[in-house]
Amino acid sequence: MTMERRDFLKLIGAGVGVGASGALFAQSSGQRVVVVGGGFGGATAAKYLKLKNPGLNVVLIEPNRQYVSCPLSNEVLGGEATIEHLTFGYDGLKKRGVTLVHDTVTAIDPQARKVTVSGGNTFTYDRAIVAPGIDFRWDAIKGYDEAASHAIPHAYKAGAQTTLLANQLKSMKDGGVVIITVPEYPFRCPPGPYERASMIAHYLKHHKPRSKIIILDAKESFSKQGLFMQGWKQHYEGMIEWVSGSKGGEVESVDVATRTVSSAVGNKHPADVLNIIPPQYAGKIAHTTGLVDPKGWCPVNVRTFESTQHPGIHVIGDASMAGAMPRSGYSANSQAKVAAAAVIASLRGVPAGEPSFINACYSMIAPEHGISITNVYMVKDKQLIEVPGAGGISPMDATPEFRKLEVVHAKSWFRNVTTDMFT
Repeated sequence: MTMERRDFLKLIGAGVGVGASGALFAQSSGQRVVVVGGGFGGATAAKYLKLKNPGLNVVLIEPNRQYVSCPLSNEVLGGEATIEHLTFGYDGLKKRGVTLVHDTVTAIDPQARKVTVSGGNTFTYDRAIVAPGIDFRWDAIKGYDEAASHAIPHAYKAGAQTTLLANQLKSMKDGGVVIITVPEYPFRCPPGPYERASMIAHYLKHHKPRSKIIILDAKESFSKQGLFMQGWKQHYEGMIEWVSGSKGGEVESVDVATRTVSSAVGNKHPADVLNIIPPQYAGKIAHTTGLVDPKGWCPVNVRTFESTQHPGIHVIGDASMAGAMPRSGYSANSQAKVAAAAVIASLRGVPAGEPSFINACYSMIAPEHGISITNVYMVKDKQLIEVPGAGGISPMDATPEFRKLEVVHAKSWFRNVTTDMFT
């Protein structure tokens, strides 16, 4: 790795760097920030707004009373965790003075600076932070829509979908075929589908060893490909087959009744368990508010994550166009802190500081075999780029002890970040 891990962990412990740090500790009177969405981005933003500016009126609007984490949800499929391990409540934020509203946002009026929820209540704001996550392009694959996902799960929003896929794997016969379809970029968590294949293979190896996994991929390559393939050969020889787009991996249609997918070149692939990961774009409220570009993602000023479509609204997390930063829970947490600092600076009428961002992406290939990629990001020429020489990727020639330590780091990060979000 090009950066010593202990030095990188120091950066992580320090969080994001924001200039003019005094802006973070300003007091306010009567000012309100509405945060939409209570995931890795929204929950973090709500906490840090209140933590650094106790006098600020912070309202967090989130329909669910509990949050289920996508990071580490593939461990549920591998039999190494339960949904309960990934489920968190919002009591910690409430204790900090954040006003919690469990309802669905139906409209945001950027001109009137007003948020409306399905229950009919409205909330005015001085600034808003929107963390809508992703939604699926249900029209992208013929035969696959939201109704079909109740039989053929995507499991790319954790919770009931994760449990559905896990139960289907448990019910599958030994010798069955699991098919995972992967869309073109961009989508949430670029290494996620390949970690999923790994953890499903771990489960099958111990419970249904004659089974097989086929990954039908619209792309020609994928994140951490060499490390994944090395791990698959080591742990799951002959069990996982990856098919690139040019070899027939791009899926065109689904027959829900027979669990059969058809590729763009006409190949048909029947499955015993079928996991369709559809193409994605920003969450629905970003579209209804007019925060998206023609491709369905939210352009932002990467110094502050303020929308370039509607001033006064900051968009963070998976929905935002964050340059070189991947769509990950770690990225959302990092962006939330920058956005919170920028909001507080704006409410004081002072310039936002110069930010820096961190992302670390851990993947499990087996319970004692982890891999990772880490990066630090900075703003240059209005773009978010990787800092040259900062970060790195797990070495191909790592020892078993190193791979075990990567798993320890992954689980430690998860404990730390969820504590950071919800307490």
